[in-house]
Amino acid sequence: MTTAPKSPPRALVVGLGISGIATAIALHQAGWRPVIIEKAATRRSGGYFVGLFGSGRIAADRLGILKGLHNRIPIPSVNHEVDRAGRRRPGIGFADLPEGPWMVMRGDIERAAFEALPDEVEVRYATVPEAIEQDAGGATVTLRDTTANSTRTERFDLVVGADGLRSTVRRLAFGPPEKYLHRLNYMIAAFALPGDLPGLARGEGAILSEPGRSFWVFPFADHPSTVLFSYHTDDVDAEFTKPAARRIREVYGPEPLGDMMEAAVRTLESSDEYLFDSVEQARLDSWHRGRVVLVGDAAWCVTLYAGMGATSGIAGADLLGTMLRRHPGDLETALTAWEDKLRPAIDAFQKTGVSNRIGFTATTPAERVRRALLMRFRRVVLGSAGLSRRLANSRQFRLRNQDMAAA
Repeated sequence: MTTAPKSPPRALVVGLGISGIATAIALHQAGWRPVIIEKAATRRSGGYFVGLFGSGRIAADRLGILKGLHNRIPIPSVNHEVDRAGRRRPGIGFADLPEGPWMVMRGDIERAAFEALPDEVEVRYATVPEAIEQDAGGATVTLRDTTANSTRTERFDLVVGADGLRSTVRRLAFGPPEKYLHRLNYMIAAFALPGDLPGLARGEGAILSEPGRSFWVFPFADHPSTVLFSYHTDDVDAEFTKPAARRIREVYGPEPLGDMMEAAVRTLESSDEYLFDSVEQARLDSWHRGRVVLVGDAAWCVTLYAGMGATSGIAGADLLGTMLRRHPGDLETALTAWEDKLRPAIDAFQKTGVSNRIGFTATTPAERVRRALLMRFRRVVLGSAGLSRRLANSRQFRLRNQDMAAA
């Protein structure tokens, strides 16, 4: 008498962003059968600037994603510190960093990851989780089809929350968001431009820094730039009561915006593809609970200021698959080993996200002085081959470029 082959374990992945797709690929490689659900009716295609450091590229290569990407870094890279009148002086951009990241757009990674997704992985759109009940044998999840307004329950061996900073999975399995989200009291608006801004040629970047507010232009070699507005706020909740473009005009007024920012705000006024959100970090003592695990921003949002969101999302997904392969049939051991391996790097990235904020947006007079000194120091370091090598060998840069899944 022959025994029927055992079915592969089944996983629900909530979220069709970078972390979610990468996790589904990693799970499939580890012998799991993932199902992805996405609350939107279609896959998004837009995006803003993303830096992909070595850790993310190594993981993306293993997952089959890297082959669909290319570095959009402009060569030579030219960045300016500017003011509203158009005056400029030399500045420093991401491309100037030693062992720096590939410069890509979020949509680049999402498209490449989706193309690398195995055909047998099921993707359901307009679907959200409403309840998660766990027992010794698995998790029963209530799923709602928002188009048909119908619900169904399904069993899974693992539920992965890859649904972003305001994760529904985290709320259902870990508790309300106020337990885990820590506000920095800053807002960001990030989006891609349809063309070059006045006063900047293709491949030129710019930084306008004023007390409590800043404007960044991230250049690409073969695509119009993306921009970032970043500003301080005393009332995060009030920021969402008005359209993003109106708030930008209020915060950056009443003085004229200048040609460069004016053109950017007009793009924002006519676009429906942008990120307008508060800067917050997710901080949890554990990223897994029973048969539920959180990845990416749902677990450890490091903020855009850290520049490690996409890198940590892909590397974390790849490492999760690695640990599931190393500990087959022992989910708790696999998840614990995954978290123990990943957490030191994530803790460092979160600290960087807080400290880097001054470089992005300095508010107080003391912070303005610190930012000026920091920019001057970076120009000295990056202008010296020896100092650049020492910076590249520092712990911070090693963490950004290490193979997270290495034994």
